Amino acid sequence: MSPPATSPEPVALPALHASHGGHWLRSAEGATAAVSKGDAIMAAADTPVLLLNAPLVASRLGYPDLSGLDLLEAFAFIHPARFCVPTPRGLAEALGLSEPESDAAVPAFLQRAAGALIAAVRDPEWFEREGAWSAVQSLERLRWPWAQVLKPHIAKPERAERWLFARLPEWEEAGERPAPRPVELAQEAVQAQLARLTGEGAESREGQRAYAQEVARIFAPRHREGRPHVALAQAGTGIGKTLGYLAPASLWSGASGGTVWVSTFTKNLQRQLRAESRRAWPLKRPDGSPPVVVRKGRENYLCLLNLEDALQGGFAGRPAVLAQLVARWGAYTRDGDMIGGDLPGWLGTLFRKRGIAALTDQRGECIYAGCPHYRKCFIERAGRDSAQADLVIANHALVMVNAARARDPANRPTRLIFDEGHHVFDAADSTFAATLSGQEAIELRRWIIGPEREARGRRRGLAARLADVASYDEAGGEAIAAACAAGQQLPSDGWLQRLAENTPFGPVEALLAAVRTATYARDESGGVDAGYGIETEASGLPGEVIEAAGAAAEALASIRVPLIRLGGRLEAILAEPPDWLDAQGRARIEGARFSLAWRIDLIAAWEALLERLGGPADPEFVDWLAVDRSEAREFDVAIHRRWLDPMKPFARVVLEPAHGVLLTSATLTDKGAPDDPWASAIARSGAAHLESPPLLSAADSPFDYAARAEVLIVTDIAKGDLPALAGAYARIIEACEGGVLGLFTAIRRLRSVHGRIADRLARGGLPVYAQHVDPIDTGTLVDIFRDDPRASLLGTDALRDGVDVPGHSLRCVVMEQVPWPRPDILHKARRLAGGGSAYDDRIIRARLAQAFGRLIRSKDDAGHFVMLSPAFPSRLLTAFPPGTPVMRLTLDEALHRLAAGVGGTRTAPKQGAVQP
Repeated sequence: MSPPATSPEPVALPALHASHGGHWLRSAEGATAAVSKGDAIMAAADTPVLLLNAPLVASRLGYPDLSGLDLLEAFAFIHPARFCVPTPRGLAEALGLSEPESDAAVPAFLQRAAGALIAAVRDPEWFEREGAWSAVQSLERLRWPWAQVLKPHIAKPERAERWLFARLPEWEEAGERPAPRPVELAQEAVQAQLARLTGEGAESREGQRAYAQEVARIFAPRHREGRPHVALAQAGTGIGKTLGYLAPASLWSGASGGTVWVSTFTKNLQRQLRAESRRAWPLKRPDGSPPVVVRKGRENYLCLLNLEDALQGGFAGRPAVLAQLVARWGAYTRDGDMIGGDLPGWLGTLFRKRGIAALTDQRGECIYAGCPHYRKCFIERAGRDSAQADLVIANHALVMVNAARARDPANRPTRLIFDEGHHVFDAADSTFAATLSGQEAIELRRWIIGPEREARGRRRGLAARLADVASYDEAGGEAIAAACAAGQQLPSDGWLQRLAENTPFGPVEALLAAVRTATYARDESGGVDAGYGIETEASGLPGEVIEAAGAAAEALASIRVPLIRLGGRLEAILAEPPDWLDAQGRARIEGARFSLAWRIDLIAAWEALLERLGGPADPEFVDWLAVDRSEAREFDVAIHRRWLDPMKPFARVVLEPAHGVLLTSATLTDKGAPDDPWASAIARSGAAHLESPPLLSAADSPFDYAARAEVLIVTDIAKGDLPALAGAYARIIEACEGGVLGLFTAIRRLRSVHGRIADRLARGGLPVYAQHVDPIDTGTLVDIFRDDPRASLLGTDALRDGVDVPGHSLRCVVMEQVPWPRPDILHKARRLAGGGSAYDDRIIRARLAQAFGRLIRSKDDAGHFVMLSPAFPSRLLTAFPPGTPVMRLTLDEALHRLAAGVGGTRTAPKQGAVQP
């Protein structure tokens, strides 16, 4: 957005800015002064002040009850579904204002920004005007601070505004899409399509051309049922992987009439794919339908029924304000995606509690066609759009869950592309797991019986959801009553406290109590004293656990049997429908059948898990007991079962029914393997469990790592020396003048280092942000880091895999130690089966390769990868690209190289960064 022709009139309200570098207060009359933390807190408590990101300011001040006129809340009201980095610099860019030059200038900027927002609502061309007048009336009743400021400037519309639920368009049913036609993709056609997507005059990359041709092989017709074309394609960073597979995918979809599903692990890649797909497909077809759809799990989308409940009294206080702001967004959102979509990631964190989650379908409570908003439902729209789309962009977990639980197996995708394919193993490990825990069991109870009496909200049990079925079909009513009666045996509210007091209620709570007692008794990890979770193998268990497991299994069976009978009665009603069963009622019963089948399978998996306790171990599985704890506070007790090799069910459920599957990544192979670098990739892809061998290909990165990157292994920072580690991080950030991504293997060390260095660096104009410290979601932290070349970011595994920051904002990656795998029970079992220390090394090399991959994202990028590990094993060096210089040196020597830049040159970052 370009700066406005005239500068907005500043708002005459006091403004406060707090960072690690200090605190500044500007009076309504226009005088700015540096103030103490105490004075800043007193000023904020006395009168509403303008501020930016109240939770972050509260964190900086150490005053959690801080409130005021948060400009981010005003921005979310005035410009819903618009992107804004939640910093002074980001807000200035979003509003078309000049950014403040220093921290001391931020309060004056906040007054100008407030003026710009008020000017926006007075503008006759304000795009998001509809609904604003009604919303501000509601927000005034909720005592939202901004309501009094904005209300005089929002003109009352001539006609009454439509409620959100009346404004949203309805989706329409479409005919079933025909099966794809068999198509052979000619090499010339693939290359021509790739040239069209890359654009006229684009550099022709031989690696990308070869990669696209390899990918095209998965679209050939399948020769035999159960034997899909499976390709493993490694594409080094810079190959142009995305367009490389979109070229044959779009060509095949257009020629065959079929749908291609592209699955990713990170939301960042999903956003990138949506943007890149515009090269191959238009935003809309002539009939208005989207050819490209982003599909996520139900828990990602706004539930309109939950929102209606929140707006009509289900939420109170600050969460009610959040509901009103979400309703504003709901009228302008592209697709209703609340997690990683066009809802600002920072909005939920402004309200501290889990308000965003409460507005989604987190608990499988959807009533499908029984919902008054069913025809406008974002989730249903996404499902129907994806059934007619040419390209569906999804995530690994959703693809696997859909394959395992699809309502209509005939609609399963036949062509699948798993980008970030190195994560498929972990996604399958979670998808095909079985966990009987207190939290899972109480959710099942609520689904069957309904919420506890004092619970607020609209959630209902089976009897309420299927009351018409019970009144019409006697056998169905009896099955519902039997299931509800048996469901009383499941854990209820307060179960954790009863376990701690050794007074469990019912057979399942009794089992969890026995599991808890055995786990504590057998723990030898030291996790109890450290406050961590503890676990023990499910072998040689005491008789109390075995006896309790038998009683719990009987209780679960008493729930499962009537649910099966109920499913049969629902099928009978659909087969011979009564006169009152209209199309909407039929859809509701079909939805209930689907939910029933899911719960029946879940209970059966729990019963199978319990039957194995006390018996011989199954070599296919790993079973263990666990007490989940965080900072010494228990939050769950569970029995876990995982496949020793989760790629066996993945191959059976996902690969075999498909016709063509691609797994692609920059880090599929293990170059440090003593024999075949592809062996681990094949094993972790599921291809080893198919009759036909996979198609293998590799395209090396075109980047000149020898000239653009250096690996520095610092040898004089002793392991466990926190002051030395913090000092090293501070000096590295100073030498690089920001732009550092710090990766930690333990949250406690991350917090300790951040606490020691943040204030000192902030005073030098080098802000440092941190996961698990700053009250900001990870996606927004990365946005802030990307936007400010003098900022640095500390984090854990999520940043090792999910950060894509090309350019000068990321010029150094630091790892505080070798990322050894956590030696839990599951890992030890797989390590034993996978070759011992060689198995560990493969995991570590993959993690190092992914971390190094954050550094060089484009041909112009350059930077350093620093390991603060004096005993870094040489056998792990193959994780880095061939030719990359590797040096073992002291911290002082490393700092000299960092200050000079790779190759002895340094491009100065932009000066004068302002810290939130």
